[in-house]
Formats: sequence, C-alpha cells, structure tokens
Amino acid sequence: MNISVDSVSQKYGSHAVLKNISFEAKSGEVLALLGPNGSGKSTLIKTIADILTPAGGSITIDGADVQKIDRIDRAKMIGYVPQYFHYTPFTTVLDTVLIGRRPYMSWSVSDDDLAAVDQAMATMNITDLSDRFVNELSGGQRQRVFIARALAQDPNFFLFDEPTSSLDLRHQLETVSTMRDIVRKDNSGMIIALHDLNLALRYTDKVLLLKDGEMYDHGAPADVLTPKSLRDVYGVDAEFVENAQGRFILSYAPS
Repeated sequence: MNISVDSVSQKYGSHAVLKNISFEAKSGEVLALLGPNGSGKSTLIKTIADILTPAGGSITIDGADVQKIDRIDRAKMIGYVPQYFHYTPFTTVLDTVLIGRRPYMSWSVSDDDLAAVDQAMATMNITDLSDRFVNELSGGQRQRVFIARALAQDPNFFLFDEPTSSLDLRHQLETVSTMRDIVRKDNSGMIIALHDLNLALRYTDKVLLLKDGEMYDHGAPADVLTPKSLRDVYGVDAEFVENAQGRFILSYAPS
C-alpha cells in the first residue's frame, strides 16, 4: 500500500502551518518526520489521518482520495497513535486495546479479536497490566497501551505522532525497533514523527525534514541528516561518530 501526499498545505485560521508538502510512503518502509517544535510534524500526521482536512493539495491511498474512503475501511488501513491520549477513566488495559478491533467486530468479540489483542499486548510487554485501569498507569505505560491498540487494529499503515515522548530510554529503543520489525515482517508501512535524530538514523528507511512548515529535504537518513542540514534546520552544530553499534549524531550548541 502507498500513501501519496501531493502539494498539501494546511492552515490554522490565517496562519499557514504546512506549505506545498509532497512525498510518498510505501509498504515495507518506515518514514520519519523530523523537525523542530512547530515545524508541522503533528499537523501533517493529523492531515494524513484525515483528522484535519487539507487546505490545499490531496492525500491518496493507492490512488483513492483518503476523504472518500469509508470510515470503517479506512480504520482497517490506517492505525493512528496521537501524541496526546484521550481515554475513559476506569477502563482496563484489556478493554482499551480491544477497542482497536472495532473495525472488525459485529455484535460480539471473536476468538480472532482476543488473539489479536493478546498478541499486541505481548508485543508491547503489557500483558501483566491487562486488568489495570488505564488512569492508574504511568505516562509511559499508557503510551505502550495505545501503541498496542494500534497493533491490535492490524492496519496496513501506522501513523505515529511522537510515540516515544513518554517512554524511558530502554522502551524508546525497544518500541521503535519492534515497529520497524513489524513493518518489515508484515510488509506494512509506517510514518512516525520523532524528535530523536539517532532513532531516525538507526531505525528508519527514509526521513522527511521539515522547517517552518516546508519540506527541507527528503530521502535516506544518511543523505538527509548532515551537519549542514542540522545547522540549517535545528540551529545546532553536529558531528557523526561510528562504532560497532552503528552511526550516531553528536549535536551541540553552535560556537
């Protein structure tokens, strides 16, 4: 499955947030959206998810306008995890993850639904939390619950808006690594907004670098993330180091 973003712009009132964004995201690939706060990452994710209507341009899934796809069919195609979660207090983790199966359920929960929920919770290491209320969990635990809900949805494409923002260092690495492995194993696709450049460099196939709502560059992480681009977009100096674990970015305030 391919998601095509063609000359998309977005506004909040009279303020232009996105300007003429074009790219394609493909099955089997993880695409990272990068850029400083206010560069338009979350707005772009919401626009692709059809939460926001584009002010200009179009978004298609395999050639079909995303706004014209039936809501249930679109839910089977796209799993969206927002940056900020809305949840009902005193709802268990199990019930929250089960919500991801709504596009497939009729009047009752099937064995397939329960199996998908069990697998999703096991993948995110939250099986032991299944009977806990979501409002009793830490921010990081809740984040893993909502990622599990998206996994249970079994979509063709994942849209994740800074899914590691509340996670500790270990769970950041595990989550992005796990999602990359799922994308490759299932030939699904993923667009993920990130702040951590090293996660993008290590675990994604392509990056789209945003600056002030415009596309600064798009391509392979090693090609896009350079000392010049980090200086232009983030206003920092940077150097790259390599060791047995891979290539990493060291950034620091400009002299």
